[in-house]
Amino acid sequence: MDQQQQQGPDASAARRMATLASHLRPHPASHPQVEDVPLLRGSNCRAKGAAPGFKVAILGAAGGIGQPLSLLMKMNPLVSVLHLYDVVNTPGVTADISHMNTGAVVRGFLGQPQLENALTGMDLVIIPAGVPRKPGMTRDDLFNINAGIVHTLCEGIAKCCPNAIVNVISNPVNSTVPIAAEVFKKSGTYDPKRLLGVTTLDVVRANTFVGEVLGLDPREVNVPVIGGHAGITILPLLSQVNPSCSFTSEEVKYLTSRIQNGGTEVVEAKAGAGSATLSMAYAAAKFADACLRGLRGDGGIVECSYVASQVTELPFFASKVQLGRGGIEEILPLGPLNEFERAGLEKAKKELGESIQKGVSFIIK
Repeated sequence: MDQQQQQGPDASAARRMATLASHLRPHPASHPQVEDVPLLRGSNCRAKGAAPGFKVAILGAAGGIGQPLSLLMKMNPLVSVLHLYDVVNTPGVTADISHMNTGAVVRGFLGQPQLENALTGMDLVIIPAGVPRKPGMTRDDLFNINAGIVHTLCEGIAKCCPNAIVNVISNPVNSTVPIAAEVFKKSGTYDPKRLLGVTTLDVVRANTFVGEVLGLDPREVNVPVIGGHAGITILPLLSQVNPSCSFTSEEVKYLTSRIQNGGTEVVEAKAGAGSATLSMAYAAAKFADACLRGLRGDGGIVECSYVASQVTELPFFASKVQLGRGGIEEILPLGPLNEFERAGLEKAKKELGESIQKGVSFIIK
């Protein structure tokens, strides 16, 4: 009997070591992917006993936005399980991020055959997948490639986690959000309250640039940004800045132009080495956190987002929305606009309408 008792701890330790060994050296017959590692299966998964939280998937996790975004979401205490999906390089990113001693359990998924497993059971899906913008490239140049990617990923979401909140980052957002909506409509799973285009980077830039002009900490500044997420469709409402302030007409023109062209500023500064990846990851993580707090039931969460909307005659529009357990709880009115903003809105709507139609036509052609 004493001998059996002695063998118990030894056997348990041997099992633990075997599990670790299989984690570090996956079976050579299988593709080197984290999903197949026994450590992350069923009863062996630490997530089974982890603190309550939400399951989040990042589609395009190995890309320029995806990697820092994965890092930031691993740090979020509201995330209990983090699924990282991409068509290349996911095992390395997953192994790297999984070593962070935060609560979220990380699983990696590589390639189209594993997309469904990556999505099953998710509460929030974030889509930064796609090719980045390069010098001389417009957002429209990205359209055909990124439109196809978003189409495929949203088909997977419709099948595997139709009730998830979906955050679309893939450019051009003005067109990819309508594409996602059409895919969900085709599958019968469309809920406009759960589909949100991430325009937070425009707000982040606006807060930063306005803070610089006013000599304020940008964390203390809140600038509503409406319209869309490209060029003149980005319309900062400088008349509604909090804390309340006033600008000269020259300051308004300078700030509006810089906010609208912030992406181009980064593309040119990187000189062919990429687009806004780090600031975009920060903005996406900030918005995802707001969505998770809404899912948790926190009150008073208001963010700008590009969503199905009736605040204008267009079917999609970015404006302030209140987030809650079901995604969008309320789309808030635009508020009073000054003459400069009204003129900017008309220009934005014209271009935005064309971008929306381009996205819809991609699916129903």
